[in-house]
Amino acid sequence: MVAKETQQQAEQQAEQQAEQQQAGQANTPTAGKKRVNVSINGKQIEAFEDMTILAAAAMAGVKIPTLCFYWGLNDAGACRVCSVEVEGSEQLVAACNNKVYEGMAIKTNTAKVRKARKLNVELMLSQHNVQCTSCLRGGNCELRELANNLNISEVRFKKTEKKPVWNRDFPLIRDASKCIACWRCLQVCDKNQASNIWTAKNRATHTGVGVVNAQPIEQSSCTVCGQCITHCPTAALKERDDLSKVLDAIADPEKITLIQIAPSVRTSWGETLGLPREKATVQRLVAALRAIGIDYIFDTDFSADLTITEEASEFVERFTHADDYNWPMFTSCCPAWVRWIKAHRPEMVDRLSTAKSPQQMFGATAKSYYAEILGVDPSRIVSMSVMPCLAKKHECALPTMNDAGSGQDVDIALTVREIDRLICSDFIDFENLAEEDFDEPLGIGSGAGEIFGATGGVMEAALRSGYYYVTGSNPDPDAFAEVRGPESWKEATFDLDGASVRIAIASGLSNAEKLLDAIEAGEVAYDFVEIMACPGGCVGGGGQPISSDLSIRAKRSKVLYDLDSNNTYRFSHENPAIIKVYDEFFEKPLSEKSHHLLHTNHQEWRMPNEE
Repeated sequence: MVAKETQQQAEQQAEQQAEQQQAGQANTPTAGKKRVNVSINGKQIEAFEDMTILAAAAMAGVKIPTLCFYWGLNDAGACRVCSVEVEGSEQLVAACNNKVYEGMAIKTNTAKVRKARKLNVELMLSQHNVQCTSCLRGGNCELRELANNLNISEVRFKKTEKKPVWNRDFPLIRDASKCIACWRCLQVCDKNQASNIWTAKNRATHTGVGVVNAQPIEQSSCTVCGQCITHCPTAALKERDDLSKVLDAIADPEKITLIQIAPSVRTSWGETLGLPREKATVQRLVAALRAIGIDYIFDTDFSADLTITEEASEFVERFTHADDYNWPMFTSCCPAWVRWIKAHRPEMVDRLSTAKSPQQMFGATAKSYYAEILGVDPSRIVSMSVMPCLAKKHECALPTMNDAGSGQDVDIALTVREIDRLICSDFIDFENLAEEDFDEPLGIGSGAGEIFGATGGVMEAALRSGYYYVTGSNPDPDAFAEVRGPESWKEATFDLDGASVRIAIASGLSNAEKLLDAIEAGEVAYDFVEIMACPGGCVGGGGQPISSDLSIRAKRSKVLYDLDSNNTYRFSHENPAIIKVYDEFFEKPLSEKSHHLLHTNHQEWRMPNEE
């Protein structure tokens, strides 16, 4: 499939699809469908054959509560919160997975329905850890909101909480005492992420979720993408909290703290705090982090440009010596994708670019080049990051990510949710907080670096610079806009000085699996492939604020493309900070020093299931 829409058209399409999903129309194609007449609470409406009761009600403007249900993903009917009465049926039926039919009479608010919903939620609460004041999801827990809406003020049944047993050092934490067995984590892991980490265990009232084959999570092939967290309705799944390490570093007078802010963070960090988009600028986030006491604040856009400089150069090198390599070349900036390919397609790992991710390039540069600028021993530097991703926590701890020679190149990786909690803990007054700029020189980024956070952004940025490296001139900055858009698998062909370059982009690991299957079967052939583990790219990352707005990824992506179009620099190779760091330190792309600090061997560490 070749993406031919403009970015604006793609965004509009994504928003329309999301609105349809939330209105109950998505995944219910109506073309050629037979119309059926049904009544909902006595109101006659016209629906379509094969449409669920939930979808028909939403289309008619009737709200039916749900909990385990998730549009387009999970309709297991496990919680029975969406139960309704159907004339002629003695039992209540789940609205999420029962279809309408001609003449169906539905009632959504009878005494029987209200009693059943309340009872079902009370039974859940009897097995749930309800210490809401100390729960990270206290402000946006779907179970708590539902209990409040159903006017549940006390639990009448004996408490039988599950005891949590988990490795608390792993980046992904599961708390069994807060699990409601909704199966969303299983569905998103299996259907969207092709990882199959979670499984149902036990029966009846003891039913729960566990790691497949009953193995410890650290011994599984979990990619740490975090999609199970963003789809969980409670706090049964969360990230490892590393804020105490940050506060300890800030309080230590011998330490120099510096932090990098990833491209997609500027699209989302204000959501949890209730800040409007115009106030939630990255400059205001910089000011907040300075107020907290962090010494230097930098932009990962800088190291995204550094990644492009190295990765585009690597692609040109491979492309001009095609017989020496296996094809296609895969991007390597998404650590969850790297974990997935190592676990599921180890024979294809050598096709990954050797370029490190922007997070790791920044860490290595900070503890070498920037330490020289400051004139300090790099061992004094505590290198931190704010990322939209859980897998970054794992990535920065890899034994191969210490090339600057002073411990791990990145010491602490935080999610956007963690940085929001850190800001809240200092009671920052955003109304009176003036914007502040990043520190330099590692605080300058191009528009090409900014779009890294959206699916297709890495590819577009690489093509912009790759074209320059081959031809010696810049293309139109928007010449490769064909790769933009929300489609889960896009492909295109571009001319590069007379040679055709076949590219593909996929986001969501199930789409990556399909793409790799097609490559292995010889059905498709590409030269350069970008993979992002999370649907939509980093804007939909597992470390982002949790939102029920299905159009949120498109909205966040639009922010990045708007920033790109308004940036003084549209090309990574024109970023003055990039030019400076090569002149003063790295010499040139793919030099011996850049290979040592900015590249890695993906075979030098193992996934648990790798031989």
